[in-house]
Amino acid sequence: MDRLWGLLQRAQQLSPGPSQNIYKRVEGPQQGRLEEEEEDGEDGAEPLAHFCPMELRGPEPLGSRPGRPNLIPWAAAGRRAAPYLVLTALLIFTGAFLLGYVAFRGSCQTCGDSLLVVSEDVNYEPGLGSQQGTLYWSDLQAMFLRLLGEGCLEDAIRQTSLRERVAGSAGMAALTQDIRAALSRQKLDHVWADTHYVGLQFPDRAHPNTLHWVDEAGKAGEQLPLEDPDAYCPYSATGNATGELVYAHYGRPEDLQDLRARGVEPAGRLLLVRVGVTSFAQKVASAQDFGAQGVLIYPDPEDFSQGPHKPGLSSHQAVYGHVHLGTGDPYTPGFPSFNQTQFPPVESSGLPSIPAQPISADIASRLLRKLKGPVAPQEWQGRLPGSPYRLGPGPGLQLGVNNHRASTPISNIFGCIEGLSEPDHYVVIGAQRDAWGPGAAKSAVGTAILLELVRTFSSMVSNGFRPRRSLLFISWDGGDFGSVGSTEWLEGYLSVLHLKAVAYVSLDNAVLGDDKFQAKTSPLLISLIENILKQVDSPNHSGQTIYEQVVSTNPSWDAEVIRPLAMDSSAYSFTAFVGVPAVEFSFMEDDQEYPFLHTREDTYENLHKMLRGRLPAVAQAVAQLAGQLLIRLSHDHLLPLDFGRYGDVVLRHIGSLNEYSGDLKARGLTLQWVYSARGDFFRAAEKLRQEIYSSEPGDERLMRMYNVRIMRVEFYFLSQYVSPADSPFRHIFLGRGDHTLGALLDHLRLLRTNGTGAPGATSSGVVPGLGFQESRFRRQLALLTWTLQGAANALSGDVWNIDNSF
Repeated sequence: MDRLWGLLQRAQQLSPGPSQNIYKRVEGPQQGRLEEEEEDGEDGAEPLAHFCPMELRGPEPLGSRPGRPNLIPWAAAGRRAAPYLVLTALLIFTGAFLLGYVAFRGSCQTCGDSLLVVSEDVNYEPGLGSQQGTLYWSDLQAMFLRLLGEGCLEDAIRQTSLRERVAGSAGMAALTQDIRAALSRQKLDHVWADTHYVGLQFPDRAHPNTLHWVDEAGKAGEQLPLEDPDAYCPYSATGNATGELVYAHYGRPEDLQDLRARGVEPAGRLLLVRVGVTSFAQKVASAQDFGAQGVLIYPDPEDFSQGPHKPGLSSHQAVYGHVHLGTGDPYTPGFPSFNQTQFPPVESSGLPSIPAQPISADIASRLLRKLKGPVAPQEWQGRLPGSPYRLGPGPGLQLGVNNHRASTPISNIFGCIEGLSEPDHYVVIGAQRDAWGPGAAKSAVGTAILLELVRTFSSMVSNGFRPRRSLLFISWDGGDFGSVGSTEWLEGYLSVLHLKAVAYVSLDNAVLGDDKFQAKTSPLLISLIENILKQVDSPNHSGQTIYEQVVSTNPSWDAEVIRPLAMDSSAYSFTAFVGVPAVEFSFMEDDQEYPFLHTREDTYENLHKMLRGRLPAVAQAVAQLAGQLLIRLSHDHLLPLDFGRYGDVVLRHIGSLNEYSGDLKARGLTLQWVYSARGDFFRAAEKLRQEIYSSEPGDERLMRMYNVRIMRVEFYFLSQYVSPADSPFRHIFLGRGDHTLGALLDHLRLLRTNGTGAPGATSSGVVPGLGFQESRFRRQLALLTWTLQGAANALSGDVWNIDNSF
């Protein structure tokens, strides 16, 4: 054997064997093509591997050279070994070719392969068998910003605001078709629409709403003209309401308590309240709780932007707003309205039983001048000219509301880019499409940004981009009636979405000014929002990011920016009803309301003047914020949802309960159960954090398991002990009902108010006049405790890892 090996070595020295391969670099068209691809990669994905084309030159046959004898002693041995050497060479060549091909595919942007996003500070290597090229956050961010800059948001806002798009109108039907066609032209995996038949309320043109003075005998007298007859309050109770007029500031429960304390009884009266601070629905619900007969709502100049260079709301203009204390179709509460499905006649408990009507500032001024009684406190004073702002009562009024209900088809439009690794997990972004008036700020801005983001992400797909999780783009209908389109969709897929939806980003009310930035959001998204704000340039402070702009006025950035989700936010139902973390962010005027929202004067021209020509820059900043949130949520291996934040929320709310521990102890009651549940949640959150920290980031199975636990944290705070049909907003921190922490706190306040009522009672269901009830308190405490304990258990993971410390 040794002798044979020696002969083979000698043969290799004397003659070019069959395994010899000579390579040279190829020049020409192929090389030029690769250089062009690498140049494109500078703006998108930087290739991690470069494929150099090679030309293969085969070996010369044995005995083909002249002057060399063919018959030599070792020729036979060489011929016997040749097949093995050829086979070895072919194996080496095939392996090298496949490696080069894989590397080439990873570096090519136009071939359509997926790109894997990893954090800048994570050294991630794709798993075995992966054909994904690694794309760092900065690369994908640069690609997104480059492609986003190619659109024209301003023109889209202008064109949308010029179109009629009241829900159920012919103009809305045409716009629906146009937007669906626009989505179909993009590189999306799915485009579809769903239609709901919902109960909406409209004014009766043949019998318009009226307002009359009433004489001492109770007979209707002079009619006051409603200067804006098209403005109305959807879902108001219909019929006539008669009573003396009383001024009640913003109509909050604490305002009505104050009014009563000053000797002016709201019960049996018509209330005159100002637009702002709380929603129309909350104002009417509070008035109803205090026994009022009806509500008139007007815009006071004190509450809106003023200045020589800013347009103001006309004094003849009323403000539109629905008065359903809830979301969705109030005639099918808890159920979807697909295919004209009929349910037993039932109405939402949030529908008011008293009428309400918006009026202009001019009419409000005439009413205020007729009021008698004590002068309103200084903080209640407004800026209507010639009005002394007395509390009343004043002369009698009769309000007649004749709105009618109509079954109306509305359509939501969907577009989807399927995720590569987790297609069953959705990152959702949506914008309201309908508007009562021109709706430039209300819905035209959001619709334009939504379409621009669809175009941008579609272009990224054409450049080889593919998210880990699915991106779902949605244009909602029926938003002006209380997020009807989105809530009906959520009701239709309630059993699915809490398992699949990662987060929701709302584009509604995104541009209402440019002085400050505000985000209504779930605590889970706060850390991610902070990170994104540090990477988006301020639209009106050159050289600063939005984060730097915020901290320059308030070092506590989250105190300046973060607000809880309110019921009038389009993102509220996602969190309070379905348990999906959501955010709605807005650029706003500094400490003033945008004056034209929900009015006929919400035009493109007024919005442009309000922002002093900076509308395109502010809209572009919103698009950058939303787009980068989508990228992080749909691509990060580990979902960037900070579940530890809820520990701070729990601690803060428990601190509010501590104030009443002494009062409870005197009655032999304790809050110890809820303290124990709080401790278990803290421990579960810290344990999960440690598990993630010590785990292998490249373990896809483990990362998905952690992601499933993280994305459902919000859902854990929906009480499992109440019915979604009876109490749709089951979230213990944001919801409404006896199961919420707010209801428990309002009940505990009765320990110190002798049963006279509690400020904020409307939001929690505490009825003024009833005192503290021990049995009710025990039930409330049990509902809150076991929901919180359930959240701790779910965060702990598998049942064998749970260690309750009760």
